[in-house]
Amino acid sequence: MKLYCLSENPNAPCLLLTFKGTSIMLDCALDLSPLMHFLPLTLVPSARLSKLATWKSSDNVASKALSQDLKECGGQVFVDSEPEVCVPEIGIVDMSTVDVILISNHHNMLALPFITEYSGFKGTIYATEPTLQIGRQMMEELVEYMERVPKRRKSTQWKKPNILKLLPASLKDALYLSSWKKCYTKHDINSCMSKIQKTSFGEKLPLYGALTMVPMSSGFCLGSSNWVIQSQFEKIVYMSGSSFLTTHSTPISQEPLKNPDILLLTGVTQTPTHNPDSMLGEFCSNLTVTIKNGGSVLVPCYPSGVIYDLFECLSGYMDSVGLMQTPMYFISPVADSSLAYAQIFSEWLCAPKQSRVYLPEPPFPHAELIKNGRLEHFSSLHGDFSSQFKTPCVVFAGHPSLRCGDAVHFIELWGKSSNNTVIFIEPGFPYLEALAPFQPLSMKACYCPIDTAMSYAQANKMIKDLKPLHVVVPNKYQKPPVSQPLRTDLVIEADPAPMSFHRGEVLNLPIRRHSEKIELTPELANSLAPTEVKPGVLVSTVTGILNARDNRFILEELPRPPSNGASQSPVPRKRKRDDDASALSGVHPKQYVYGTLDLEEFVQSLIKHGIPDVKVEETASGHIVLLAQSEDTIIQIEEGSTHIFCDGNEPLRRKLKDALISCLPTF
Repeated sequence: MKLYCLSENPNAPCLLLTFKGTSIMLDCALDLSPLMHFLPLTLVPSARLSKLATWKSSDNVASKALSQDLKECGGQVFVDSEPEVCVPEIGIVDMSTVDVILISNHHNMLALPFITEYSGFKGTIYATEPTLQIGRQMMEELVEYMERVPKRRKSTQWKKPNILKLLPASLKDALYLSSWKKCYTKHDINSCMSKIQKTSFGEKLPLYGALTMVPMSSGFCLGSSNWVIQSQFEKIVYMSGSSFLTTHSTPISQEPLKNPDILLLTGVTQTPTHNPDSMLGEFCSNLTVTIKNGGSVLVPCYPSGVIYDLFECLSGYMDSVGLMQTPMYFISPVADSSLAYAQIFSEWLCAPKQSRVYLPEPPFPHAELIKNGRLEHFSSLHGDFSSQFKTPCVVFAGHPSLRCGDAVHFIELWGKSSNNTVIFIEPGFPYLEALAPFQPLSMKACYCPIDTAMSYAQANKMIKDLKPLHVVVPNKYQKPPVSQPLRTDLVIEADPAPMSFHRGEVLNLPIRRHSEKIELTPELANSLAPTEVKPGVLVSTVTGILNARDNRFILEELPRPPSNGASQSPVPRKRKRDDDASALSGVHPKQYVYGTLDLEEFVQSLIKHGIPDVKVEETASGHIVLLAQSEDTIIQIEEGSTHIFCDGNEPLRRKLKDALISCLPTF
């Protein structure tokens, strides 16, 4: 069994598992961290960004080649081009040989169009219904943000090795530049989505008869899954993005994950020092202070996930502090479909929200907020929004990187006033880096990451409960975070010590195929004659032909040899098989002996078989039986073995063999 790591970011995983002749890709997430190196895409041409100074290199050749590619802002250098993303390292594997892709949640499928449309992949993709629909929404939102503000120029010169070495450290040390790509298109998304097969929690999905794959609820978000991959004798569990918190999604299912041979663990919290509950409290208090001071609040966010809980918590909190008249705006190209789908995925919700469906009431309160006009959603800033917009207000908009989307416009609009606040809730982007191209900025910034993924302490406790034989984790989980180098508790621990991997590495996992299940045909099973060798244990000999096909092994009866009067088949292959069968039937004895030899009974048996003069001598390891009629014959009896030494006297050897077998039980 081998594991290929195709991604460096443990919260944007992409792994390839090969076992029993199959290849299984586990997630194919898109690493969005390269967005931080690009200038924002603004809806309205920004005079401030257009006036940024061009970065000048000390090398004249580099400066001439770069021309207007790089801009300098606040001491940092940014690429003035269409933003790029980092795709998985699919070049190290032949994607046409990959049999199946298993998706664990909507965050971990954003690289799918790169694989289905541009890599030669021809296999099957499995994902739950919410994962498929929400993943589509996130893809469509990202593409819409990229396409509606196209860059007039394409910057590629800075990536050339002779230029790259002259750039500032932020760009020069950027990882995996060869995997940075422009985003896909809406056509790619539609084509990709048509190739995904929907599945449900607990559904057994066969793979060529060799393995069974089962998605189980991970509790992280709507439709998120942990995958159990099993053969007849091996069990692999893949966990990515699991949560033990009480949120809107179905709780995590742990029982089916217990006692695996291999536990692959990714998706542990990105903010281990920030408790989600306390961050929610800080979010509400910062928002309240801003609104009461007459300012507005911007919340850069994804169009799905934690915002469903935020709408619910925030509306109740604003009621309690007298801010029920403050409007909330949700702006996204997929805002309408996101809110609608959240209400219809009732079977994927936690029990309290499921019970509301049967009242009947909407599972989420944002339907009531929309009805009362407290929450309004728009696809863009154009049209109805401009006529209904009023301040102070709370705006939820993408993209959380602040490199594209409507959030960029609000930073430009509100950034000059210290009364306004931007609150970062998504943990995937460092907020200071996100704000860097907008400096100087008077707007207050608060970092309240709400990451519901399991903590390191929860992960370590879970590992003890699941009792895996081996744990495999990203190498970043083997040492404390860079920001907390002394926090040795922020690592994944197991016994034996976990195996670790990084991008581009191939691991040989410590699991071997020792056994396979074999089926007997009814005819062969009917011919067996079991013998009870001890209470509750029966054994029988079996001889047949093993038929292996599609990873199924079936033991069939030997072909019957033709009767003497039957005419021989003229086909040579038929005669050969009959001859082989006849020969095979004579290879194995008709019966087998077992048990412990009783010495006195053996002596009496020798006498019955015409060998009267027997002498028994005791040795350190057993006994030796000597025969008077044949001085060259010795019978050596030890615990667990009996040896007969009889040279040149075949009739006597046969008598001794018959006497010995008559004293032992057979089957």
